[in-house]
Amino acid sequence: MPENARSPLSQVSLPSPLKPLSEALLFASNFLRHPNMLGSIIPSSRFLVDQVLESVDWGRARVIVEYGPGVGTFTGEILRRMRSDAQLVAIETNRDFVRFLQRTLPDPRLHVVHGSAAEVQPVLARLALPAPRYIVSGIPLGSMPDPVRTDIAAKSRAALEPGGAFLVYQFTARALPALQRTFGEVQRSFERRNFPPAQLFLCTTRGA
Repeated sequence: MPENARSPLSQVSLPSPLKPLSEALLFASNFLRHPNMLGSIIPSSRFLVDQVLESVDWGRARVIVEYGPGVGTFTGEILRRMRSDAQLVAIETNRDFVRFLQRTLPDPRLHVVHGSAAEVQPVLARLALPAPRYIVSGIPLGSMPDPVRTDIAAKSRAALEPGGAFLVYQFTARALPALQRTFGEVQRSFERRNFPPAQLFLCTTRGA
């Protein structure tokens, strides 16, 4: 398979009429139980997924980390786009989502880990994986106390390989000051076609 070939996931997906419904119900029920842990009551739109992943150089991305994969809206698309020899680490605090991803996306390149974004370096060490080129994050940093989001931003920067990037999408700008303090450069953009409208932050280190 060519390095940049997309992997077929049809054999690991739920039947098409059921999978979107099961995803939506699972996502909504968890939002109602844990509203501070999810940024929205519905999964991200195709518009948001495409805009966030637009910054990824798939040919150079050997390891990618995703924080808060939820029902796998980004996860499945990352698997389709990334190299056949790349590895994706999805770190999720919600056990329901962890089980759902393990059942619906049994791709050998995917490592679904029950844990916190703050544990990214120990997680990578346990998996014997090198530093990631990209970390994609949709966890609601704006809902967290400032010391917590600052800690996650700092640990994410420390985990990245030189020249790597932290790709963050949020529904408020509350995380922006912490990202700006931590990274040398933060580029901000918007995706208004998502519901709710999303803000994107492309965080890179100085000289990257």
